[in-house]
Amino acid sequence: MSFKEQWPARAFTIRDGEADPRVVVVKGRDRWALEHLMQAGPRGCTPIDHPGPRWSAYVFKLRKAGVSIETIHEPHDGPFPGNHARYCLRSSVTPGREAAA
Repeated sequence: MSFKEQWPARAFTIRDGEADPRVVVVKGRDRWALEHLMQAGPRGCTPIDHPGPRWSAYVFKLRKAGVSIETIHEPHDGPFPGNHARYCLRSSVTPGREAAA
């Protein structure tokens, strides 16, 4: 099964505070990232804990679709010390239907 077949288009309802809910449709890696953020809850996701080739791109596209995601910059040690991003979902997201094949 290809990645696109595994992560087809799906509707999600996004709620932010008092604003009216809105529906967004995401698929592929963007859907993969959104569902990982939903599962992670308040602790969020990092590319270290949830390897994905382009987390920043997935988050960029989800934000463009209206999903509120916070970026927290964290230091890390090891043989290649530096900083990494932790992405935390701040919108309330409810999954809806998958698109018809």
